[in-house]
Amino acid sequence: MAFDNSFWAFIGLILFFVLVAYLKAPSKLSQTLDRRAQRIRNELAEAQALKEESKRQLAEYQRRRREAETEARDIVAAAQREAAALVDEARQKSEDYVARRTQIAEQKIAQAEADAIAEVRSTAVDIAVNAATRIIAERNVGGDTRLLDQSIDDVRRRLN
Repeated sequence: MAFDNSFWAFIGLILFFVLVAYLKAPSKLSQTLDRRAQRIRNELAEAQALKEESKRQLAEYQRRRREAETEARDIVAAAQREAAALVDEARQKSEDYVARRTQIAEQKIAQAEADAIAEVRSTAVDIAVNAATRIIAERNVGGDTRLLDQSIDDVRRRLN
């Protein structure tokens, strides 16, 4: 019997299969693939958990954003109300100030008018007394001056 190359190749193949069976390569390969499949399942589960967590966080941040926007709108509305109140208060104070100043000016005008009238009266009385004195003095050239002085004082008291 002659052993040719195909015989030795066949023997090598059989030895290879025996060696693979002896070393339990298929079970080790199966275990490795199972471990890898399990690791991939774990990573998928972790990725799913992270996805759910990120969805929860996104929902939480969106809720906070809505609350912050609502709060910001409330703050702006309160600021606008406060500003309107300040404007109304300033307008009222301004109107009150103008009214007070107008009243003071009217009082000063009335006082100045009264002073002017009193001064005109005083001047008119002085002119009338001087005229009366002159007329009486001209008529009573040689008479009693005591009666004249008393009459002039009496006229002054009554006119002032």
